[in-house]
Amino acid sequence: MNDFGSPTRTAGGIGIQARKPSATKRLAILLALVFVLFGGVFFMKWFGNRMMVQYLENMPIPPATITSGEATVMSWDNRYEAVGSLVAVNGADLTTAASGIVQAIHFESGAKVREGELLLTLDTANERGELKRLQAQAELAELNRRRREQLFRLEAISKSDYDASVAEANAAQAAVEAQAGRIAQKELRAPFSGTLGVRRVNIGQYVAAGTPIVSLQSIDPIDFDFALPEQYVGQVLPGFAVEVRVDAYPERRFKGSVLAVEPRVDEATRNFRLRARLPNTDGALRPGQFGRVVLQLPGEREVLAIPRTAISYNSYGTSVFVIQPKKAGGTDAASAAGDGTETLEVVQRFVRIGDSRGDFVAIIDGLSAGERIATSGLLKLRNGQPVTINNTVTPDVRLEPKPPQT
Repeated sequence: MNDFGSPTRTAGGIGIQARKPSATKRLAILLALVFVLFGGVFFMKWFGNRMMVQYLENMPIPPATITSGEATVMSWDNRYEAVGSLVAVNGADLTTAASGIVQAIHFESGAKVREGELLLTLDTANERGELKRLQAQAELAELNRRRREQLFRLEAISKSDYDASVAEANAAQAAVEAQAGRIAQKELRAPFSGTLGVRRVNIGQYVAAGTPIVSLQSIDPIDFDFALPEQYVGQVLPGFAVEVRVDAYPERRFKGSVLAVEPRVDEATRNFRLRARLPNTDGALRPGQFGRVVLQLPGEREVLAIPRTAISYNSYGTSVFVIQPKKAGGTDAASAAGDGTETLEVVQRFVRIGDSRGDFVAIIDGLSAGERIATSGLLKLRNGQPVTINNTVTPDVRLEPKPPQT
């Protein structure tokens, strides 16, 4: 034992004391072991994720079942469609030009009236009393004029005195006519023939000047106002035939013709307004109704059309899915399927659409005649998606679709 009581080893008669590892060395070994352990865990995690990604990337995409159609050149009659509103040829909310208490009402709500027919009378007792006074003054002024005229002929008075009497007589008569006009303002008469609306006042009610009394509309014939884009400004002329549909009568078509074309284009909307006139003998159409108009132009035009169901509308653009043979490595893989059938895929292509007609939409740019496109199942498609075509249940598309009869 050494002086401190710890054992010693001897070798060849010389005593050698064994040394223990230092604390720093033990800490370094421990850190290395931890690094190796966690490094292995992270490596296995990274390797597993990489292999999973490779598997998913190389995993074959199952084909989606769709129906197909073709871009077809069709002959459409030359017409344009727009929306608008019906307006009365003559329409107004009738009011009185003076204030007063309603004395008599001479109409019923919803009645048909003729131009000039008396509709309402306000109390005119004070005005009529004033009118009698002014008439008496006018009669007196006229008598004085006649007397002075005789005196003037006898050269008993001057020309200026006679002229003054004439002016007084004229002024008195003008006052009578003005008062009669004030009384007339307290009578409401129909300014044109038409159909009245709902009465808004009652007998004994005080009404101020300008208070709406009743609505009067002339609805046979009736006008239809609509607008078209400025590119059609040189193609539409008065006299062209129109056909109007309204939601109240979905089965009816109201026919008329263009009455007027606005000579200017609205700078804000780049549209120009048109007015068509329609016969309305049965009063089915009412001012303010919303309607859809078809403007018929001479001749026909050829368009490239596809079914509406083939169009995919998105915030970033309008597109279709074009069907083509699947390609692999730049070579045609038409025989990739083991049974010899053609392997197909869809490619999303942006298009510019034009007018619509029934179940079809005109394509202005982006497609060629004869190209096949997907017409159903668009929600499950993406660019490069393999597809199989099943046209056993194909949507029925028509230029003039009609709802099924029940």
